[in-house]
Formats: sequence, structure tokens, C-alpha cells
Amino acid sequence: MTRAFLLSMALAAAPFAAMALPAVGDIVGTTPEAATAALKEKGCEVKAFEPEDGKIEAKCTDTATGKPVEVYIDPKTGAVAEVKLED
Repeated sequence: MTRAFLLSMALAAAPFAAMALPAVGDIVGTTPEAATAALKEKGCEVKAFEPEDGKIEAKCTDTATGKPVEVYIDPKTGAVAEVKLED
């Protein structure tokens, strides 16, 4: 019975793990090291950083789904300005 309960709890929590991506307004930091660590905690594995339109674009992989994610960071505040999920 305990095993069935634990399995059902794990399955119920799985969708929430997939939603653990960074959100607009989250502070991830202004350095590559800080942003990489903060994004990893949010479920994004950073592959590269690129400057784009006055922001820093973090090219990431969603660790829950394996899909690409682009996270745009304000370089002055370290706040997430936009998140784009790629197909």
C-alpha cells in the first residue's frame, strides 16, 4: 500500500516539475556563472549565452522535456525579461 501511495504521489507531482521553468521577473543574476546556476535550479540547462536586442539570451534545454528554451535576461538587473519555448 505504501508503494502504491508513493507512486501515485510521484505521478501527481510530475506535471509540476515540468512547469518549473524560469518566469518573467525571476532574478537569475548578471554574470554567466550566477545565471547558469539560477537557471539550472529552475530546470534549464544552459548551453550558451548571446547578446540580443540589449538583452542576454540564454539558450537552454528544459531538463524535464528536453525541449529548447530561450531565456532573455536584462543585463542590468539580472531579471528574466522573456521566456520562449521552442518546438
